[in-house]
Amino acid sequence: MSVNAPRRVFARSTAVLVLALGMATSTTGLLFGADAQALPIAQGSFSFSGDEGDYISGGQSYAYSTASQDRLNISADNADNAVHLSADGANGDWWTLDLAAPSGKVLAPGTYTGATRSPFNAPTEPGLDLSGNGRGCNTLTGEFTISDVVFGPQGYVQKLDATFEQHCEGGTTAARGEVHIDNLAPPAQLGLGLAVALDGTASTLNGNATLHGTVSCNKPVQVDVAGDVTQVKKQKLIRGSFTTSVSCTPDAPAAWTATAVPTGDTPFQRGDVEVDGRATATDPDYAQPVTASQTVAVHLKRA
Repeated sequence: MSVNAPRRVFARSTAVLVLALGMATSTTGLLFGADAQALPIAQGSFSFSGDEGDYISGGQSYAYSTASQDRLNISADNADNAVHLSADGANGDWWTLDLAAPSGKVLAPGTYTGATRSPFNAPTEPGLDLSGNGRGCNTLTGEFTISDVVFGPQGYVQKLDATFEQHCEGGTTAARGEVHIDNLAPPAQLGLGLAVALDGTASTLNGNATLHGTVSCNKPVQVDVAGDVTQVKKQKLIRGSFTTSVSCTPDAPAAWTATAVPTGDTPFQRGDVEVDGRATATDPDYAQPVTASQTVAVHLKRA
């Protein structure tokens, strides 16, 4: 069986945001995309009170805000179907609130009735859950109204105005509250580019292939560059891989150089090789990995 050599004119490149990785699980079990890492809220408030006999509130009133040095964080899931709010009060209180549209729908302005405990709500039902300070409902019913909501990329919540009412364990007593979030405009997502130069060298001393190129970015990041090298000589397949790391700034493309060591006892030689390169970095604002790739035919000269 013969093996065909890579064609010299072949080249392709892609860039993709890897969403399947780095997903975090909130305390309620909902999956939220990095930001699934929840970002601190620039300006916001969260408050609720309950009827006498309501288990969650204990019949008391609670209020938290960024102006009072309470820590508020919020994130959405990757489909903008649900939001998760956490409040850590300066006094040591801690609470979480989950609001979710029925499965497959984006959380949008409107009133959501017939809510049950999130994330165990049926696909056709909205989800709700107010819990904290060691208290939570096993089952619940309720409703909530979204007056305004604005999502950014990667689970970023720019704005949220909502009210809610929750009944624990089928009771008539309720906890009622509201949340108002006003965040800054979402940061741009990380843009990453990879270029593999069309020339390289094959060492006559150790048989290694040396490759080079550049990476580009729109934010300062550390970029990991890796790839695989394939060459066919006299129907013999020669393979190797390379990896390196380079600091990238938005000012100009950053140069990289890497060496691929052949996996077998046949060295890389002068001629064409196929290089499948990948550049990966983590978006500093959204904590999500971003990958750019390029596959090209590279001509190796003897060195």
